Amino acid sequence: MSAHPGNDDNVTAPDAVEWLTLPDLVEALGEPLGRVRRLIDEHYLIGSKRSGVYAVPSVFIVDGHPLPSLRGTIIALQDAGFSDDELIDWLLSEEDTLGRTPIAALRDGHKSEVRRIARTLA
Repeated sequence: MSAHPGNDDNVTAPDAVEWLTLPDLVEALGEPLGRVRRLIDEHYLIGSKRSGVYAVPSVFIVDGHPLPSLRGTIIALQDAGFSDDELIDWLLSEEDTLGRTPIAALRDGHKSEVRRIARTLA
């Protein structure tokens, strides 16, 4: 299903990522649409309508669940004044101080480091 299989840790731009629409999320998460919408409303997932239809980057999901460290990071970035699109772009773009994308660092378990950087962006 992935447009770039095995390449999640090398994602450097939002356009290089697979985006999942709400029906895709229902399938990927194995949850009904109402539950998927609640995960988005409660900031466990975040998406964008940049392609005309609301979609979430597939790298925000690990083993059929939202990445656990994503929610607190989303909230920290929103508190820093980021729009949803800016937040997604930052997570998917190379961050010099991390030496990789913030989402790759989160997927590798480095949430404290990512959130520390996120707090400096306010």
